[in-house]
Amino acid sequence: MAVKNIALKTKSPNAPAGAKSGGLELYLKRIFALMFAAVGVTALASFITMATPLWSLLFTATGLSAFYYILLFGGLALSIWTQVRAFSFKPSTGILLLMLYAVLTGIVLTPLLLVAVTSNPYTILSAFVIAAVMFACMALFGYKTVKDLSFLGIFLFIGMIGLVLVGLASFIWPAIVGGTFGTIVCLVGVLVFALFTAYDMQTLKRAYAVLSDGNQKNQLAVLGALHLYISFIAMFQYLLSLLNRD
Repeated sequence: MAVKNIALKTKSPNAPAGAKSGGLELYLKRIFALMFAAVGVTALASFITMATPLWSLLFTATGLSAFYYILLFGGLALSIWTQVRAFSFKPSTGILLLMLYAVLTGIVLTPLLLVAVTSNPYTILSAFVIAAVMFACMALFGYKTVKDLSFLGIFLFIGMIGLVLVGLASFIWPAIVGGTFGTIVCLVGVLVFALFTAYDMQTLKRAYAVLSDGNQKNQLAVLGALHLYISFIAMFQYLLSLLNRD
């Protein structure tokens, strides 16, 4: 991904003293403001979908509808395209795409949230709080640690691809995510995206020290917000699935 490629140009996991000024703080505040805004948009999109007849468009008599899969894979494609083209967009365009992706994610999360609402609505709050605490701890660790976390990149990428493949396989063989194996998948998912949070946080800090162009820093902030948003939502999703397993 673009952020990771830039960050590899630095020689140390710690940014130079000059990067620890107010500029870095404003940059990080921008990242987290965009990320939390995207989380809020996702929550609002899920609520509106569940509270209106829109939710019925996601289901058929036998399961999830074609419309659901269009939104699911459309959102995945949008996420990948946005990351690949991040430094070609104006920051305002990147923010718009981030919020659009957040809306699609909120709609796609609706079936999982409906399961939780009907079985035990408190698991939604529990999953959110646990994900928030884990995210905060791992983000702080990634920011503060002096250990270079770049070695995690290849392992996390492989883990993420594995989770995607299992998710795709579950559409064909739903039983694959049942039982003990399904529990293991959820736990691995939480671990992978928790580590991604620390990895991306350190990478974003290092990348800031490399870039000198203000516009590129704004573009990087949007891309960083997308990365961290994906990690947080993924942790929440896997935790919610874990808490609602039979």
